[in-house]
Amino acid sequence: MGIPIYQVDSFTEVPFRGNPAGVCIPGVPRDDSWMQSVAREMNLSETAFIERREDGFGLRWFTPTVEVELCGHATLASAHILWEAGLLEPGEDARFHSRSGLLTARGRAGEIELDFPETPAERAAPPPGLCEALGVKPRFVGLSRFDYLVEVGSEDEVRATAPDFVELRTLGVRGVIVTAVSSSPEFDFVSRFFAPGAGIDEDPVTGSAHCTLVPFWARRLGTMRLHAHQLSSRGGELWCELHGERVFITGHVTLYLEGRIHV
Repeated sequence: MGIPIYQVDSFTEVPFRGNPAGVCIPGVPRDDSWMQSVAREMNLSETAFIERREDGFGLRWFTPTVEVELCGHATLASAHILWEAGLLEPGEDARFHSRSGLLTARGRAGEIELDFPETPAERAAPPPGLCEALGVKPRFVGLSRFDYLVEVGSEDEVRATAPDFVELRTLGVRGVIVTAVSSSPEFDFVSRFFAPGAGIDEDPVTGSAHCTLVPFWARRLGTMRLHAHQLSSRGGELWCELHGERVFITGHVTLYLEGRIHV
């Protein structure tokens, strides 16, 4: 019969936008090499692997080259598939045990809300090569658990950023977030996310990056509720709230593909 696998466009209501994620339900334990091979074959920014547990599900995420410790869009996609496949009842929360602790997803009127840990960025000196690789003059540089956060002066600067990905690979972090206040009243802030060190030059929409962006902009803008736009070529939007040390991230999903792996 093969192993169920899906492709879901996250943080979008229409196909071919947002961030595509693979979701695989092996049914039996698989080793790291097998999961990494499947993620490489899928060739998406992340492929999620779900394993049933007594009190929820184990969840791991792989890029085509490495395993990562936190991923938002593939968690959103995983929750959607659990409900669609009947592995969770409608209205039942999805509980995921991950390398970043317990993560929860809730269905809310056609949307999915993620409950993630915040990963705030502390002010840091720009490492050699960072600003040159991005081609920007930063207003702020910070370092979170995973990434550098670089604030620039305008949305236009975020859009125009054309990184030297070879140089960014040398920084020794998962990725680099570039952000600014939105020039549109519809959104509070905009961002882009570059992670060539993890095998992804630019990630289309990055839920986990908003675990850093939301506490940053909540302090800057004086509001706990934020509407975010990630300015990749595919684009995506996220509704976010800061609750203490947790970040709630809400978005839509669209199922694109359903199939089976025969290996």
